Amino acid sequence: MYSESELDQAVEAGIVPRETADAFRNHVASLRAAPAVDEEHFRLLSGFNDIFVAIAIALMLAAVAQIGAIVGPWLGGLGVAVSAWLLAEYFTRQRRMALPSILLLLAFVGGVAATMIGTMVSLDPDLPDRINALILAGIGLMSAGAAWLHWRRFMVPITLAAGAVALTGVVVALSVAAVPAIGNFVWPVLLIAGLVVFGFAMRWDMSDRQRETRRADVAFWLHLAAAPMIAHSIFQMLGVFDKNIGPAVAVLVLGLYVVFGFVALAVDRRALLVSSLVYVLYALYALFTRAGALELSTAFTALVIGSALLTLSAFWHPMRARVVALLGGLKDRLPPVQMPAAA
Repeated sequence: MYSESELDQAVEAGIVPRETADAFRNHVASLRAAPAVDEEHFRLLSGFNDIFVAIAIALMLAAVAQIGAIVGPWLGGLGVAVSAWLLAEYFTRQRRMALPSILLLLAFVGGVAATMIGTMVSLDPDLPDRINALILAGIGLMSAGAAWLHWRRFMVPITLAAGAVALTGVVVALSVAAVPAIGNFVWPVLLIAGLVVFGFAMRWDMSDRQRETRRADVAFWLHLAAAPMIAHSIFQMLGVFDKNIGPAVAVLVLGLYVVFGFVALAVDRRALLVSSLVYVLYALYALFTRAGALELSTAFTALVIGSALLTLSAFWHPMRARVVALLGGLKDRLPPVQMPAAA
């Protein structure tokens, strides 16, 4: 299986004419009765060998971490970071294997963070909360820097999302350091950060409206990072998981899910719907329980939400066409509803 970015690279290398690539995309889109952009492709596996190599990498890095940790709390993380970078030189830069590249990126950034955490623990594990928050902010900043270095070398699409999550951690840690009693007010901070990451994702999306290059993969992972920040923050502030959720809150949750669905259709990304699904299931379950359907509330909830999601999936393209038509001139900056005709 070949990804959109690889097909685009073949066009740039002169191996496949642009007209042939466009005709191929239109042919696949016609078979699926939907534009290619609506499929929301991203590369995770290039073959079963990806899984085989990923398992071997995980075993090796786990061994390096354990051996290093015996010597010192910081050495395990450093060993993982160095090993992940060296392995990426072959499996990412030369072999371009999807799943191992993702695993090695996460291992490198996590190893850098673990190295600094281990160093601080070995120096002084009992510091005031405000100092710990400042240290965590520094660790987040260094982790984001590590992600940036990895991006400059290997350009794995998930890297910018990992950096965005690290920078979000910096913002949250600095907020706690500035106001130690911030408590539940962390959720608004996380919501703002999620909206910023969402805007960053849209910038990448709008730079490749046809979703034919690596930019679309970068946008996918950024949306996947932004969606939980937005959804969890909103629903946590509403107290959805409180034991006595009322009908008004439950109806509000369902209404917000409809709004998320509108946004998902407009930008042609499903991450928001997936991230908020557990809250909608809980809210609908609470409504059925209050209505007296105690024994069947779980079944009714699964039936309603499952049917709604299947309907949305089956009619995604026509529903998206209607939503985009309501956006006026903004539709020219979003992924197209129809693929261009093949030459």
